[in-house]
Amino acid sequence: MKSSIISILVFLVASIAFGQSPEERGLQIAKAAEKADLGFKSSIVELKMTLKNKNGQTSERSLSTRTLELTEDGDKSLIVFNSPKDVKGTSTLTFTHKVGSDDQWLYLPSIKRVKRISSNNKSGPFVGSEFAYEDLSSQEVEKYSYKFLEEKGSILVVEQDPVDPKSGYTRRIVSYNKDKGYRIEKVEFYDRKNALLKTLSYSDYKQYKNKFWRANVFKMVNHQSGKETILNFSDYNFDADLSEDDFSQVALQRAGN
Repeated sequence: MKSSIISILVFLVASIAFGQSPEERGLQIAKAAEKADLGFKSSIVELKMTLKNKNGQTSERSLSTRTLELTEDGDKSLIVFNSPKDVKGTSTLTFTHKVGSDDQWLYLPSIKRVKRISSNNKSGPFVGSEFAYEDLSSQEVEKYSYKFLEEKGSILVVEQDPVDPKSGYTRRIVSYNKDKGYRIEKVEFYDRKNALLKTLSYSDYKQYKNKFWRANVFKMVNHQSGKETILNFSDYNFDADLSEDDFSQVALQRAGN
């Protein structure tokens, strides 16, 4: 009797899943990923950025990132470069918004000025890396329309089309791991001509506070230029108790000095 009830439940769940449109299932997966990461409040992490040109030559930078989780709107983040000397003190402040263009500012210590980043320039390279300024924003569900593409074992593949017409991408193909808190394993970025531009791979994941998955390695490969940027994360701190005061333009300038 018990086994037949289980069979019926499995059938019902499968029927519901297959009854969804690709758009509905894609949105459902994105919401599940968002829900799985709710509640971290704030974090600080140290990074090493490795830039690699098409000839294989590399250069390194060190930086730190602070993030503040907000539920009523998108998250806020502050990135500060610590070395080498030519970029030390360069800082970026990002206010992600669920609806509309994000607010971003760049502090340049050489001229001691804060420069607002225009939404028209969001597809530009972030401090010479293969990451664009728009890649710094938090992953808010409202920023995309969705279409489920396929399921490969524990991996769910979803197409995400940016809502913002000023995005540098026509679409992103995102691979989620449903067995590991819907964490993202890979993102493929397509440019405005719908050609594959970049692939971002996440690896060496670690779970914090028995809930929050964080990859220790981000590898962004630009297929059109042959360049790469690798981010190595270390020393995640989820107990910093950051507040909105830590993410103001005053804080941006202070962090860069």
